Formats: sequence, structure tokens, C-alpha cells
Amino acid sequence: MKFCGIDRHSNNSVIVVSDAEDRTVLQRRLPNELGAILAVLAPHCGDLAGVVVESTYNWYWLVDGLADAGYRTHLAHVAAIKRYEGLKHSGDAADAAYLAQLLRLGMLPEGYIYPREQRAARDLARKRIQLVRCRTAHIVSMENLLARHTGARPSCAQIRR
Repeated sequence: MKFCGIDRHSNNSVIVVSDAEDRTVLQRRLPNELGAILAVLAPHCGDLAGVVVESTYNWYWLVDGLADAGYRTHLAHVAAIKRYEGLKHSGDAADAAYLAQLLRLGMLPEGYIYPREQRAARDLARKRIQLVRCRTAHIVSMENLLARHTGARPSCAQIRR
């Protein structure tokens, strides 16, 4: 049985495949191209218990591509993963190996892989929330600025006009 961890970045990914004894079988940095990643994982396809992908802003294409290729994919909830202090080894390869190790040990904090069909609506709702918060911050800032310099307390509607 083998386990795979993928440390994601904006333009490349570091892939580590380890065996049941936590020995590194494969370690490679690849460009973020699905074909290249699938080609590197192909020799291990039948032996992989799962592939762990970091939950970064650009995970959709990789998780979907791996799932379509028949891999059991896991989305790592990176905010819930705590590394212990005093690590002697750090870096992308160590991070990918750690993800594979957490999967092997059954200790991986997983994020929810949202269904493809619902991601656009969720992303749109998140963007709307962000824009509403930004608008509110600007209105409050203008209210405070006017109060500080003129003593006036305009309403929110007045600021918007």
C-alpha cells in the first residue's frame, strides 16, 4: 500500500509517494499540469490508498482530474494541521511527505470536497459577501472621517448618495 501527498503552489506541485513503512518511493516537483501529474502517478495507480491535495485556492482542477482518473482523493484541511515545534526538516517535499504520512496514519484532517455543480454558486456567494463587507468598511470609514473632521454624523444612505 502506498500513500501520496501533494504540496500545491500557484505554478507547481511537489508530489511525494511513500510506502507503508513511510519510506519515500517518489519525490518530484512538477508544473501544474494534470497530464504531467497523472503520468508520474500512473506507475503507482493500483497501489495508492489515496492522494492528499492541499486545500489551496486552486485545488478544483487537480482534485477533479485525479478523481476522474480513478484516484481516491482527499482534501487536506491545512488550517487544522499542526506541525510540531523544532522540526529539523522543512520545505515542500517535507510538507508533501507529511500529508502522505497523515493519510497513512489515519490522522488527516480533511476538508469537504464540494460537488462540482455547486462550486460556482458557492464561489459567487463568497465573492458577494466579500464585496458587501468591503462596501460596509468604506461606508463606515467615510462616516468616521466626516465625524472626525466636521463633527457631522451623516447616515449610511447619505454616504451612499
